[in-house]
Amino acid sequence: MTKPLEGVLILDLTHVLAGPFCAMTVLDLGARVIKVERPGEGDDTRAFPPFKEGESAYFAAINRGKESIALDLKAEDDRVIFEELLARADVVLENYRPGVMEKLGYGWEALHERFPKLIYGAGSGFGHTGPEAGKRAYDMVVQARGGVMSITGEEGGPPVRVGASIGDIVAGMYLT
Repeated sequence: MTKPLEGVLILDLTHVLAGPFCAMTVLDLGARVIKVERPGEGDDTRAFPPFKEGESAYFAAINRGKESIALDLKAEDDRVIFEELLARADVVLENYRPGVMEKLGYGWEALHERFPKLIYGAGSGFGHTGPEAGKRAYDMVVQARGGVMSITGEEGGPPVRVGASIGDIVAGMYLT
């Protein structure tokens, strides 16, 4: 049986959970996903426990099946490689803070002008416009701001985070 996204090439510049969950989902739907990470550092979750044989099980679970390349998007030689990938890609995914991709020269406007068929998927905690656009958002922040922490835990007790990172997972689902 053919999967719906077979033949689609996705460049995954996302990190931590929301974006990588989206990229994992499209991979499961048949897309080829190339994860682009910072040289020497990679995705922050490479350092998240638990570890098995020196590798983060968290990272492995959410990035399984993806191809990987380390590129410094500020280095000219790496930008050439990235732009060769962009020319072949159908989709680019990113979940940097608003403005980061623009500073690198790879924001929506610049990419759309050069690669008009490229689909640009961007996720951020508080959107890309508005008074809170620049704020960082992690799952716990989203759970607190959304009010879900006020209805979990013991009655009369302090707010409690839901065990699963539902804010990030739902954001990844919507980005998908």
